[in-house]
Amino acid sequence: MLNSKSIINYLLVLPLFVLNACGQSKNKQNSTKKIALENVINKPENPYYSNSDTSKLNVTDAEWKKVLPPDLYAVAREADTERAFTGKMWSSETKGTYYCATCGNKLFKSDQKFVSSCGWPSFFEQVSKNSITFKDDNSYGMKRIEANCGRCDSHLGHLFDDGPEPTGKRYCMNAVSLDFVPENAATENKGNLETITLGGGCYWCVEAVYENLKGVQSVASGFAGGTVENPSYAEVCTGRTGAAEVVEITYDKTVTNLDEIFQVFFTVHDPTTLNRQGADVGTQYRSVIFYRNDEQKKAAESIIAELTKNNVYSSKIVTTLEPFKKFYKADDYHQNYYENNKSEPYCQMVIQPKIEKFEKVFKDRLKKK
Repeated sequence: MLNSKSIINYLLVLPLFVLNACGQSKNKQNSTKKIALENVINKPENPYYSNSDTSKLNVTDAEWKKVLPPDLYAVAREADTERAFTGKMWSSETKGTYYCATCGNKLFKSDQKFVSSCGWPSFFEQVSKNSITFKDDNSYGMKRIEANCGRCDSHLGHLFDDGPEPTGKRYCMNAVSLDFVPENAATENKGNLETITLGGGCYWCVEAVYENLKGVQSVASGFAGGTVENPSYAEVCTGRTGAAEVVEITYDKTVTNLDEIFQVFFTVHDPTTLNRQGADVGTQYRSVIFYRNDEQKKAAESIIAELTKNNVYSSKIVTTLEPFKKFYKADDYHQNYYENNKSEPYCQMVIQPKIEKFEKVFKDRLKKK
């Protein structure tokens, strides 16, 4: 992990980014569901397998053939179909998460699954709008819609219009194309997990950065520190609730630590502008650390003191330390915003530079892609 000295040296020579407005005045709504990252062990024999990285893969079939078992390769890369009623997955009602068996991309949660008489695992909804893509399939004299993994383009199955409410859809998947992780397996290392809540301006930006840091298990955007219970986004935007836009970060203490979490925090936002980040102005954009215990408070005080002592910034650090009380998660549309809206101008002009800055400093601490 980076030590405090290296992060200070870097900050001394790198100017802060001037950010544009958050652009969060959109009224656009989206039903994308944000699901916390599960603690899943990657497949060591497959270098492309990742349960957290959602960036697009461009891998040749020849390369896939080297790392995939024959039955999975036949379905995933040659669009083969396994026999119906294969194994118990089609009828399983166990709670958990379903991933692409080829690359580890998150596809479905168990509460999106239903038992269909077709004999293949069936779902009525995908976990996010980018997790699965579709194209016309006119093979075998039929007109169908093929469903492929949004990350690696592997064949998963087909989409039909005979599913249950509320979507009326049936994602008919090949069981061999899916990896299933039970709910209890995702919490086995709960004792190693810790959570901290940080505010550094627009939560879309901060969320996008921490989702790429090795050891971070989940990041959720929301609000904390206000006087209004469960405030809406519109209420927070007025600046009258006292709430700040924040991210709730859950990380594995055996992989990363508070020191690194704070190093990232003070790298990707300006802690010297009071109630402001770039063109985003208001108390909701304040630089703030909501500490849950004395350890978090002392670690925050320590890095602020060190940054101040070394004159890293030309102006005084105004980051506030506030005791954590409650976190209110923002609507689904605000979760994983960058990943779901990369083509939006704000993502390209504001968030992407922050990510590039983060990747430059913490290149050895990035999650594998």
